Amino acid sequence: MSASQAIVFSILGIALVLFVWNRIRFDLVALIALLAVSIAGIVPVDQLFDGFGHPAVVTVAAVLVISQGLVNGGVVDRLARLLGKVGHRPTLQVLMLTSVVALCSGFINNVGALALLMPVAVWMSREAGRSPSLLLMPLAFGSLLGGTMTLIGTPPNIIIASYREAGSFGMFDFAPVGLAITLSGIGFITLVGWRLTPRRGKPDDGGKLFSVGDYVTELRVPEDSSHVGATLHGLLTRADAEKDVVVLALIRDDKRSLAPSTFSVLRGDDLLLVEADTDALQDFLDSTGLELASVEEASPEASDQDETESGKPGEKSLSGGNVRLIEAVITPESGLIGKTANRLNLREQNGLNIVAIARQGQRLQRRLGDIRFQAGDILLVQGEEETLRVTLQGLGCLPLAERGLRFGRERNSLLAGGLFIASIALIVVGWLSPPVALVACAVVMVLSKVLSNQEAYLAIDWPVIVLLAAMIPVGQALETTGGAELIASWMLMLGSGGDAWVVVTIVLTGTMLLSNVVNNAAAAILVAPIALSLSGQLGIAADAMLMAVAVGASCAFLTPVGHQSNALVMEPGGYRFGDYWRLGLPLSLLVTVVAVPVILAVWA
Repeated sequence: MSASQAIVFSILGIALVLFVWNRIRFDLVALIALLAVSIAGIVPVDQLFDGFGHPAVVTVAAVLVISQGLVNGGVVDRLARLLGKVGHRPTLQVLMLTSVVALCSGFINNVGALALLMPVAVWMSREAGRSPSLLLMPLAFGSLLGGTMTLIGTPPNIIIASYREAGSFGMFDFAPVGLAITLSGIGFITLVGWRLTPRRGKPDDGGKLFSVGDYVTELRVPEDSSHVGATLHGLLTRADAEKDVVVLALIRDDKRSLAPSTFSVLRGDDLLLVEADTDALQDFLDSTGLELASVEEASPEASDQDETESGKPGEKSLSGGNVRLIEAVITPESGLIGKTANRLNLREQNGLNIVAIARQGQRLQRRLGDIRFQAGDILLVQGEEETLRVTLQGLGCLPLAERGLRFGRERNSLLAGGLFIASIALIVVGWLSPPVALVACAVVMVLSKVLSNQEAYLAIDWPVIVLLAAMIPVGQALETTGGAELIASWMLMLGSGGDAWVVVTIVLTGTMLLSNVVNNAAAAILVAPIALSLSGQLGIAADAMLMAVAVGASCAFLTPVGHQSNALVMEPGGYRFGDYWRLGLPLSLLVTVVAVPVILAVWA
């Protein structure tokens, strides 16, 4: 082992430890590794940042923008709506959910497809009186399987295509293997797999996740109140209630102002529609001198249209005009994680009211201002329709497209779908390369107002882009120093005397295990040069080895940290870290058994 190889192995070893430790963000770890190989003199300075202009990185960014364009156009939303007619049989629900999410994931971002179908899965569970944990893990795994079917289905496929010496893989070159494992995986999950998922959380009785009416109360500002002439912000600040009481509407002269500005000036006999638990409400009443409004005082517009059985205002009275209620899930990369609503001051800075928070399928009963957000929390938020989608994206939340807010603009469905199909056609016939065609599609989507400039930039998962751009030179360093060839020779000793299928199996399962503890794109970058070295030494087709890496990198079913889709369903499904292997292990074995012979038959 040479000194340069030892340095590269040390840097990669430390990086892998940091990836698994997960205390430092993976994109920052990748940048540290990039700087380390540069300082060590292994990667020349003039090549250090070549990864940021790599075609694979540009392609991934373009695919993310196109995915958001398809969502905005309502293309995927239309597919999701069809699932509402499936019925209550769990086998049929699992089949339809996993099939649709797999189909969507073949062409748009896995996480985006999953986020659109998560509310459907939760709704199905509630309607059937079952725990959401029954459907959410199969849904997440279906999104991973579907991503293996096309070049743009998942970042590892795009990365692997760039390592092919005979030119990049085509759009549907991954289909023979990807389709085989997707169909077999969906069949297994439908017939057997869903029964292996843990039953977590209380089965729902068909009710909604958030019963808002039980927490919403109408308060009246007395004519002689000291708060008359003061602002709403002043009222909340003086009562020290900003973190515990949410003002959802201001009713004046039978006119309702939803999500009122905190600078609204109060008048006598104003009605405030507030959300608070019993203790916080009592403290607020004691400190402000406001009064509970009688049923007769409530405006017809605010109460007659939507009232709970207890006589309290319901959800329809909290949305209307330009203001909507929406459920949104916090992603693992969100800046909200670990912070409280009080600290973030979301109403003042973002025009967003946090009405309720649910975790593991149950509404949290604690005071909103005291709750620290976690990845996977579902928020019920109130805000203006014009800015709500962009605001949620900026906060790292995925809208669940419920409660009357439609994020897809149906008039753009044909335009968005047509642009995407046109770009795919140009790639298939060979007129344009994938990076050029997909970037062109993304640009035209912005120019045609399918999505705005801001939405396009927000759609890009920048941590993943930085990870790819930083790790590509590091992976090349592994190859140029001969480190990949050295690891390949060690692996040869492990599989000495074995047939081609043994080596392909070792590469596939090794990549699969690695992708369960580090980002799957990083796993693909690290293993691809090793697989190519093995190919040269054993005389196995390079394409077969690259396909094995692609499949292994995409099929991380054993842990919640292996892929964002797995992490996203953890809290809503009430899963624990060790729950994933119950369905993930047999599914991983099935993928290996199906993929290896298909890879050898098609590519060897």
